[in-house]
Amino acid sequence: MTQTLRVAILVPLLLGGITVLCTILIHGLAVIATVNFFRRERKLGHTGTSFRVDFAIVAIVLSCAFMAHLVEIALWTALFLLCGEFQAFGTAYYFSAVNYTTLGYGDIIMSPSWKLLGPLEASDGCLMFGVSTAMIFAVIQRLILARFEDLRE
Repeated sequence: MTQTLRVAILVPLLLGGITVLCTILIHGLAVIATVNFFRRERKLGHTGTSFRVDFAIVAIVLSCAFMAHLVEIALWTALFLLCGEFQAFGTAYYFSAVNYTTLGYGDIIMSPSWKLLGPLEASDGCLMFGVSTAMIFAVIQRLILARFEDLRE
């Protein structure tokens, strides 16, 4: 005799979708901050001047992206707490980080009522890491072009 597991769809999909939209907003703000920071550094003539300065610029951009991810993980954590899946912030944040990074340990499993939020968060994390990677790549590419004239076309 097989047991049927009923996984809720509509409410988790709706709440997860709203959370994804919020993470897009957060990451959009991080991208805008990065662009504005890089434009300012370029106007001031700092880009491409030395390895140390370029390294500092990349470190700041990486830190901005990393902070955005941590905030987004916290946002998912808040959703898990509001849904009543976890009682402690630490456990919920750990679970959220495992999902967001697609690490997927599987040591904590949500109830069927909210189980769909796990894959939604994993998809969101993949997309946001992609945006961060593109942003960091663009900055590094511009720094290389600013530093080495022979690479400009």
